[in-house]
Amino acid sequence: MRAVTYLFVACLTLTPAGALAAGDARSDAKAQVDFGISVAQKGLWKEARYRWERATEIDPTYAAAFNNLAIACEQSGDFESARKAYEKAVELEPNNLQIKQNYDLFKEINDRTNRAPDRQ
Repeated sequence: MRAVTYLFVACLTLTPAGALAAGDARSDAKAQVDFGISVAQKGLWKEARYRWERATEIDPTYAAAFNNLAIACEQSGDFESARKAYEKAVELEPNNLQIKQNYDLFKEINDRTNRAPDRQ
């Protein structure tokens, strides 16, 4: 009887810790995103990009982090990385209107810029 009791207690202890860890990851990722926003507003795009990359590593399900990372990639001219980050953000939150609008605008501008000026 005693062994069963200890097993039951161990299961109860592990479950909340796992849930807590997931919550901590989002909280840590959000802190990185927020810091990235504050440095981007000061024009420190390299630092912002680093923070948003860290956020996506901490919580790879955080669509807002991928969206912000895409914006930083665009700003630095790394359009392939921007596209990948936008695609991941849209994959994670396909109904997020802000992310979809950002990605659509990126595609429109990027596609227009990449077209050869054949008309003269």
